Amino acid sequence: MQPVAALIGAALIGALAGAIAGSFLSTIILRWPQGRSVLRGRSACDGCGRNLGARDLVPLLSAVVQRGRCRTCGARIDPLHGRMEAACAIIGALAIGGLPELGGVTWALLGWLLLTLAILDWRHFWLPDALTLPLAFLGLTVGIWATDVSLPDRVIGAAIGYGALLAIALSYRALRGRDGLGLGDAKLLGALGAWFGWQALPFILLIASILGLAVMLITGRAKQRTARVPLGSFLALAVLPAWIIVLRLF
Repeated sequence: MQPVAALIGAALIGALAGAIAGSFLSTIILRWPQGRSVLRGRSACDGCGRNLGARDLVPLLSAVVQRGRCRTCGARIDPLHGRMEAACAIIGALAIGGLPELGGVTWALLGWLLLTLAILDWRHFWLPDALTLPLAFLGLTVGIWATDVSLPDRVIGAAIGYGALLAIALSYRALRGRDGLGLGDAKLLGALGAWFGWQALPFILLIASILGLAVMLITGRAKQRTARVPLGSFLALAVLPAWIIVLRLF
């Protein structure tokens, strides 16, 4: 059993790593759908174009000190930056503090990627291959440190997860003559199968469907025949409760 001081130290390290990761991931969420470069060029204020210095880019702290506004022009800084930094800090603290080994690091990576995909899908109905495919690769490799699922079960899970939603998407297109399910959803479910094995897939789909239906009913979008549902967002949210169920049943 780890000493309390060691666990607290690991949690603090995880929170710091998460805040830094959240700063970068929020930039991806805001820039990528607009076709703007994520890696090239320095960070700049969207209002006045001033290049941001080190004092403007300290995760969480800069936003608080500057009250969410640019020091030069007073333009409002998108609150997503601070929210992503805080959320990723919490994920990092819980994952690495709760499991201060390689398993904690892999859980943190999984959480950060799923949060990014969930927000991208919620905002833009977009699950980019550049995130879902690496997520699947990580599930088949370093994912073994996070869960005790065997490699064959992971491979089967990846194949079934992708194949099941792909079959539904192709069938819907053939019957209705239009797309009803994005292939990004299929790739994400395949990636989750690579992390948690085929056993978790029914529970992930069930919980995601319940969450999606609840949100659609609450927001009134269920009455709209052409309403779009960010299934990927709900798949991401369903992962943890589904995994808890699998651990209790198997």
